[in-house]
Amino acid sequence: MSSSSSPEPKKFSAEVRDDNPYSRLMALQRMGVVDNYESIRDKAVAIVGSGGVGSVVAEMLTRCGIGKLLLFDYDTVEMANMNRLFYRPEQRGQKKVEAAKETLQGINPDTVIEPHAYNITLTEHWQRFSDALTKGGVTPNSSIDLLLCCVDNFQARLTVNLACLMYEVPWMESGVSENAVSGHIQLLLPGVTPCYECCPPLVVATGLPEAKREGVCAASLPTTMGIVAGFLAQNTLKYLLHFGEVSEYVGYDAVRDHFPRVELKANPECRNALCRKRQAAYAARVRAMGEAAHPFYAARKARADRAAKERQAAQARATACAAEWGITLEAEGKDSLAVQGEVAGSTTAAAPPGSNMGGESGLEYAYTGTAADRADAEDADKYVKTTDASVEELMARMKAIQ
Repeated sequence: MSSSSSPEPKKFSAEVRDDNPYSRLMALQRMGVVDNYESIRDKAVAIVGSGGVGSVVAEMLTRCGIGKLLLFDYDTVEMANMNRLFYRPEQRGQKKVEAAKETLQGINPDTVIEPHAYNITLTEHWQRFSDALTKGGVTPNSSIDLLLCCVDNFQARLTVNLACLMYEVPWMESGVSENAVSGHIQLLLPGVTPCYECCPPLVVATGLPEAKREGVCAASLPTTMGIVAGFLAQNTLKYLLHFGEVSEYVGYDAVRDHFPRVELKANPECRNALCRKRQAAYAARVRAMGEAAHPFYAARKARADRAAKERQAAQARATACAAEWGITLEAEGKDSLAVQGEVAGSTTAAAPPGSNMGGESGLEYAYTGTAADRADAEDADKYVKTTDASVEELMARMKAIQ
């Protein structure tokens, strides 16, 4: 295993040469996409789960020149893994993290690879896992910059959630459905966005058994896993290098090629006391510092301001149209969403208040809306009142403007 005192990663060269693996990456900086691409050499990312998604993300980040990767998985490579990307038949029987280290160092020897072949959910490994997160950065005894959770069980996700809440480590969670035709990625910032227990999957919220059925295995498509891994790696680069807009939740429906993108808010009644504590600390920073409290506060505010301007422009167009056609607005219902697990900025319609369904976003909520939300929803039948103009008069007006 590589130690945290591994030699400092080499610096990039922006020189355009056929033998320079970094020239095309540094072109992102030259073209103004990224301010300082070389800062990726100072970043350490932990990847929990080296399966169909985690191994591909590790390869992508290695090719991008990440400074250090910490890989966590106690499983071994099997022939059943060969329908996925990354692993090779001759690696059968090896620990996945050791096989991954061998492959990744062959791709880019400048990236430090640190394998951890143990089960993070066992209490005897908690301290080792904690030390890796808090002392496993590129600089010795510094914290990692981001954790990526790419596992297929909720116990490991809950362990990651607890560790990241405890040590305030930002992380991203990913998953692919059992039928292999849908997936998602989600950003989790302690206190800022929901923790994993704020809006758990339905199988966790309802206590449904998660154990694998005898003789039945989950389906697996390398295409779906590659797409989800690509989204996760791209979101990681945007988060670490501060460019573009970091997505808080992106879903993927392979059947319809549907990509819902939503914004989630932390549940103030989360059952995890540590999450509520982090939320309170973040709220206090916002009150004291405003936009300087956290980069995501400013990003969310910018999105909200942009959405408000778009609504104002749409309202202005509607008002002009109503004036032209003699239509008046009598009452307007207030936009309302379930407070716990609120979805904002979705590309699709949200669920009715008081419902636990997330419409086309693919989310199901364990928490329902408040009484105020339901009262607002009941008021939604009051919309518009038309003038006394006849159908013939309206048709004549339409013909006149054609």
